[in-house]
Amino acid sequence: MMVELDAASQTLRIQQEITFINQTNDTLSSLVLNDWNTAYSNKNTPLANRFSDEFYRGFHLATEAERGGTSNLTILNVDKLFLSWSRIIENPDLITVDLRDKLAPNQSVSLFLTYFSKIPSDQFTKYGYAANGNLHLKNWYITPARYEDHDFVRYSNSNLDDIANSSCDFNIQFKIPKEAALTTDLVITHQMEEKNQMSYFLEDENRTDFSIVIQSKSNFKSYHNDHNEVITDINTTKLDDIQKIIIINRIANFANEFIGLYPHQKILVSQTNYDRNPFYGLNQLPQFLNPFEDDFLFEIKFLKTYLETYLKTSLQLDPRKNNWIYDAIQMDAMIRYIELYHANSTMLGKASDFKILKSYNVANLKFNEQYSYFYMLMARKNLDQALGSPKTDLIKFNEQIASKYRAGLSIRFLDNYLQNGIVKKSIREFYNLNKAKQTTDKDFETILKSNTTKNIDWFFTTIVHSRELIDYKFAKVSKTKDSITFSIKNKTDLPIPIPIYGLKKKEIVFKDWLDLKECDSTFTIPRKEADKIILNYNNEVPEYNLRNNWNKLEGFFPNNRPIKFVLMKDLEDPYYNQILYVPTLTYNLYDGLSPGLRLHNKTILDKPFIFDLAPSYSTKSKNLSGGGGFIINDNRRTGTLYSVRYLLSGSYFHYAPDASYTKITPAIEFRFRKPDFRDNTKEGILLRQVIVTRDQSKIVPTDLEANYSVFNTRYYISKTEITKHISSNGDIQLASKFGKIAAEFEYRKLFENNRQVNLRLYLGAFLYNKTKSNYFSFALDRPTDYLFDYNFYGRSESSGFFSQQYIQAEGGFKSKLQPAFANQWMGTVNGSFNIWRWIEIYGDFGVLKNRNNTAQFVYDNGIRLNLVTDYFEMYLPFYSNNGFEINQKNYHEKIRFVITLSPKTLINLFNRKWF
Repeated sequence: MMVELDAASQTLRIQQEITFINQTNDTLSSLVLNDWNTAYSNKNTPLANRFSDEFYRGFHLATEAERGGTSNLTILNVDKLFLSWSRIIENPDLITVDLRDKLAPNQSVSLFLTYFSKIPSDQFTKYGYAANGNLHLKNWYITPARYEDHDFVRYSNSNLDDIANSSCDFNIQFKIPKEAALTTDLVITHQMEEKNQMSYFLEDENRTDFSIVIQSKSNFKSYHNDHNEVITDINTTKLDDIQKIIIINRIANFANEFIGLYPHQKILVSQTNYDRNPFYGLNQLPQFLNPFEDDFLFEIKFLKTYLETYLKTSLQLDPRKNNWIYDAIQMDAMIRYIELYHANSTMLGKASDFKILKSYNVANLKFNEQYSYFYMLMARKNLDQALGSPKTDLIKFNEQIASKYRAGLSIRFLDNYLQNGIVKKSIREFYNLNKAKQTTDKDFETILKSNTTKNIDWFFTTIVHSRELIDYKFAKVSKTKDSITFSIKNKTDLPIPIPIYGLKKKEIVFKDWLDLKECDSTFTIPRKEADKIILNYNNEVPEYNLRNNWNKLEGFFPNNRPIKFVLMKDLEDPYYNQILYVPTLTYNLYDGLSPGLRLHNKTILDKPFIFDLAPSYSTKSKNLSGGGGFIINDNRRTGTLYSVRYLLSGSYFHYAPDASYTKITPAIEFRFRKPDFRDNTKEGILLRQVIVTRDQSKIVPTDLEANYSVFNTRYYISKTEITKHISSNGDIQLASKFGKIAAEFEYRKLFENNRQVNLRLYLGAFLYNKTKSNYFSFALDRPTDYLFDYNFYGRSESSGFFSQQYIQAEGGFKSKLQPAFANQWMGTVNGSFNIWRWIEIYGDFGVLKNRNNTAQFVYDNGIRLNLVTDYFEMYLPFYSNNGFEINQKNYHEKIRFVITLSPKTLINLFNRKWF
């Protein structure tokens, strides 16, 4: 291959010869080539859809110059005859080449390619060209796809570093400007200077992937050990070369001993690769805490990135279908390394020594104990996925964190169960097999089974290829002075082995593995003076719930957990009933600033039962206010109905300066999801009874509707991505004096020219209406909010600043028009279109009907400043039924605003990218 860089246009001119040897048993009439750089060519590729799906806006807003792609491709055979080739719309980054003659087994064919490879900006994936002109090249060239099971593997680029290339021998001449420097993990045989260019001659054998970095001045450093050369630019400013050499050699020697000798002369460990998938935990702690020593930080970063690169460039697995093996070996190695060299390290490092943190479970956890919590975070949300799922099927948090950690925990579980170093031996055998041939997960399974006499079918069928949960608890326990008889309740009906420990004053006096061939088994074992028995004490098994795993053998209450009060937030501690308390400060116009104390049991992990109480003191009304609730979560593991929630909530606040309201709401919610967990569709049904009691107010008349009860059922469904949002919901309300039905539809589209349109349709009608005021009527611009669902800061204000707060509901108008209510039916359309970045024009029109009146047409328009959608917006009215509002008196009182002060809603901006 001959490659020449045009630095000005970030383009590579490539002349390439591919010699393909048919090592299969099939006769081939075509070849499939991976051309993953084409994934950057437009906004409709699978890569672009992935960015949209994960709420990354940058690619869609990028210029053509910032994107990449392959152009001017020609393919010739050895006779210099053109070969026909094609792409398909669904997979434009794959090329199918039609051969002129069929290729029999053990025969070879040569293809001669010429093309331009435009390198994309690194802002999308961290690979590509940087603002300073440096390039980190990845998947920039065309290469044969992997062949498996009588066909080529056809994977499109999804920004997952899982290209399925055939193993190849490379020979490359790479020309770059003379003043630049080239770094690579290929072998540089020699260099040659010619005019203003420098040619690097690169080669290596039996590789599926490699990296090239071109910089004005290389910031990589090379470190040699007994087996190979390590090249890295992992950032650290506080370690000298001697310290780095010690750490790098220790990691390299550990990997060689645990996994096997690295098969190539050089390995490139880059900061770019680390930044793409950092060690979750280290990158979340505030920098000012400085909880870890500089050498430990460097060591963990280098260890994670080294192992990942080590496995990806040496295993000949399908990196998408068999991704769990990469994760299992990498995380197993990391856990063993920490046990060997940093056994006393904690999850928070030096921060664990702070007296203020001593009572927190998160501060007392060993470094390796954090992995199970990150897995359980998703399991408790009912969002965990099977380890054996293809990498493209995993939601982002699972792909980068939870499934990776669970894979490591699972292989460690198997190792603890099999003992005698069987897993380590099997990993080495499997790794050596990869040097000789292309492998699959079946090869790994065969090797593991050949090294043990125990039946481990359960590991692959249940742990790897299903999302079944593991959860055991004690059913019955009886004891004598010398023995213990107990029954194990298998909560998920899986015959998975589990260890049992006996403790005496927190010291382990025995450990046994229970091979549970049947559910709800009964055992009798020697007591050995134990005062407590615990299942899975050291968390060897990646179990769903550890809170039901222990039983005291002394005392009256066998499972009583002491109550533990914790400030703010903590990880779940299975040996305590944690009550978290959080100082709060809320505000509304009538209660004023309301300091309070929130008491709840919400740790980072979801629980089946949740209570949340938030009493506060109203500084204006000089009395108690606040709210609270209870939730029972019933997660369903199979089917589209994945969650049923039973709720009881209540609140007490002022709705006027001289009057308060009490709201009590029992409810049940059914939540549904698609089989594809990555599908952003949210669907559910909510059934609730809203019971409201209001004090009489001399300022805001309550008429005859002071106290009321409304049965409400809602159905909602939505699907949201960066480029498109569609949602709809239906609402039925039934009360003694009225019944009404409503429907709402929303549509948002981001076009290829980066213009965005927002449309909303609202339809509502009364089924019956015996009320004598507009309190329950449909509102055109500002709902009365008789169900007290919205966060109005001054809900009863009809003039002044607080009356200008806008919440998009019911009619959705921004201008205040007459009539403002409809007591029969109403239909409105709200729309907006951006004209420059966050500046939009909006328009509303509708028809509303009141009793004894003809239907009336209403409209308004103006400018919307959409600074942060749903969180901070302003509406500047221009023209409506009122005329030219911009010329009218007191125009500032006509401006509407959206301000969200709740941190919970802002957190959703983070959650949607991960979950």
